[in-house]
Formats: sequence, C-alpha cells, structure tokens
Amino acid sequence: MIKANGAPKFMPLYEALASEVRWRIMDLLAGGEMNVKDLAHQLGLSPSIVTMHIRKLEDAGLTGSRRARLHGGTHKLCFLKQRAIEIELPSAGRAAKTSEQSISVGHYTAFEVHPTCGLGTQEKEIGVWDDPRYFLDPERVHAAILWFGWGYVEYKMPNYLPADQSAAALEISMELASEAPGLRDDWPSDIGFTFNGVFLGSWTSPADFGRAARGKYTPQWWHRNVNQYGLLKTIRIDATGTYMDGEWMSQATISDLKLQEPFWTLRFSVDEHAANVGGLTLYGAGFGNHDQDIVVRVRLGG
Repeated sequence: MIKANGAPKFMPLYEALASEVRWRIMDLLAGGEMNVKDLAHQLGLSPSIVTMHIRKLEDAGLTGSRRARLHGGTHKLCFLKQRAIEIELPSAGRAAKTSEQSISVGHYTAFEVHPTCGLGTQEKEIGVWDDPRYFLDPERVHAAILWFGWGYVEYKMPNYLPADQSAAALEISMELASEAPGLRDDWPSDIGFTFNGVFLGSWTSPADFGRAARGKYTPQWWHRNVNQYGLLKTIRIDATGTYMDGEWMSQATISDLKLQEPFWTLRFSVDEHAANVGGLTLYGAGFGNHDQDIVVRVRLGG
C-alpha cells in the first residue's frame, strides 16, 4: 500500500490517477498479468497510446512489468503492484505549525560583490553605483534593492526553533532576477543558494526584467532604464530533497542543514566561473512585483 501526502514526490501518483483510461488498465490488471497488445485490444486503443499510459502508472509505482518468453517470443507482461493507496489530506485539526522570519535585503552580514553593483532604499540611491565600498555604508540596512555582477551576499539569522521541536521542512522565498547593464530580456544568470554551508543548488534566471513595464511596487523615482522587478521563487527543503517551486533541485535534505546551530546563514551567489555569469538582483519590500523581503519559513515536525 502507498501512503501519500502533499510531498512533491507524490505528484506523479496523483497525475497517474487522473485518467479514466489508466483506471481501466488497473482494473484489467487486477485480474492478472497482461501484455500491452492485449490491453490495447481490450481498451480499443493503439499499443503506443497504452504504452504511454503504462509508463505513467509505472512512474507512479502503481504497476510493474517483467519480460517473459511466451508462444515463441518475448513479451512485456504488466501487473498491478498496489492494492490500496492511503492519502493524508491537510487537516485543520492537524495544521502544521510554522516559524517565520522576514529579512531585509540590506541586512546581509557578509559580502563580496563586483560591478555592476549598487543599492537603493525606497527613497533614494545609496552612494555611488559600481563601487563595492558602499555595501558597507551605514544606510545599507535600509536597502530595498541590491545588485551585483558576480560574488555573493550572505545573511545571518537567529535560530528560533523551540528546543523540543524539530523541523520537517524549510522554505526560502525571495524575489530575484539577473543583473545586466541596463535592462536585458535575454540575460541568463546561474544563481546559487547555500544554507548553513550546504549548497542547495542553482537556478538560471532568464533576464534582468523591466523593458515592458515598471515593477508593481517599484518607486516612481527609480530610474526607468535599470532593474524593475524579478520573479518570486520558493526553495523548499524537506526529508526527500530540495525543490524550487516544486521542481527537483538537489539531494540536500532537511537533515543536512545543521538546524541545531544557534545561528543560520543564507547565501546568494553568482560564481565568476559559472556557465552564465549574469549577475543577481534582489528585491525587497517596496520594490519589484512582490511586496516582501526574504522570507525564511520553518514547518515544525513532532
């Protein structure tokens, strides 16, 4: 029996169940092994169509297959692997407890940035663009946007997990994009994410957005020919691995993150030797299309 819940790894299972044809295939296989040709005949479909459905059922772990010699030839015999599925749905009575921190983009605790680079608050620019010295300006704690060509910014936060609680999942949400001189709709950048020294993976930002429109929350005083908005991305780390917006990212799991440490560190980086060195722009509350800072959310376990 499969015990399923809302984890991303079970999405192929739910997709496999969302088809009348695949239910009919499982109904036929409940009576015993059958090859694709016989299944196709029973269903009135072509063997190629049935093969596609069988593949989805196998990917979901609902059916299996084996090769067997029959009637002088080799046949792929399909069989039903499961007899029941138990799905745990979200429940108000068992709602997961969460702990959440919001971090301003200007509250980094370490950095190494290379031009093009700069910072701005909701009211004004900070210092002079393309001069990394201003990343230590006292006003940088009020920054609502920052950008650099390559390098990193790192944030340190306290661990507020209760001593008697464990973390089932960690989510990191932020608005970000590439950094081009000016604006570029085609400007890929490989942006890396590291938590407590564990590399979570990288994502290729497609562009430095803003040619078509200003950011929804970007202040009116902000220059029209530079970064306007990014994409809201969410990284989730749980017991099965690391995902970005539900898509597989890496094998790093929640147990790898050293969450017992009194302080946590989060790093955003662009490696100067990456395949796409297209910079990074981070947007905070009051800039871009999403009125939020960097959000770190912990789903508590038992």
